[in-house]
Amino acid sequence: MQYILTISRYKREEKKEYYESFKFETENVNETVISALKKINSQEIILNINNEVSTKIEFECACIQKKCGACAMVINGIPKLACDAKLKDYDKSIKIEPLRKFNRIADLIVDRTILYENLKTLKLWLEKDSNIIDKRRELNYKASECLLCGICLEVCPNFYLESNFFGMPSIILTTRLLTELDKEDRKIISKLYSKHCFAGCGKSLACKNRCPKKIETDKMLVNGNLLAIWKRK
Repeated sequence: MQYILTISRYKREEKKEYYESFKFETENVNETVISALKKINSQEIILNINNEVSTKIEFECACIQKKCGACAMVINGIPKLACDAKLKDYDKSIKIEPLRKFNRIADLIVDRTILYENLKTLKLWLEKDSNIIDKRRELNYKASECLLCGICLEVCPNFYLESNFFGMPSIILTTRLLTELDKEDRKIISKLYSKHCFAGCGKSLACKNRCPKKIETDKMLVNGNLLAIWKRK
């Protein structure tokens, strides 16, 4: 089976985007986008579709098991983990681009530092022993599956860099922390949640349809609001 992979490339020095296509052949029905990219890069001489010598495609990946979120990119217009995107699920022509809500570093690599900086702003850490609310243990466990991949922010109509709204990753992880704090200790975190999470969310829930871990973001939002805004256990 032959595929044409059209990759968004990026000249760092010129800050210029261009597209380059590569032929890729495989008989493996379970071949993924990330494995295709790795195999193209493994060639001694990389030739594009015009038989011109090209350079290695720059992208991020780590676990290749949907556990790290590093390989999040936009595939045929839809943000997805490349390790979970099988070639057979697409037409013979596949367009691969970086996430667009973040500053670009290289071809398919973006700077997601803002995700971690937002968590610092929200002070998402425990300063004493956990006092988890029993009835929300399952919610807490599911929240821990967030990969911080940025896919939910890519589709969020309200998130943009340098916005006061931090998006669903912060909502999920703040909700998780709130389940482990008693009422008194929730006050500071609740104020930050109100400013950076509750106030900016338009509840489009586009994030729910795209989360690679199938986290029910609507439930996270409801529970976060209950704990931080409405002050209920």
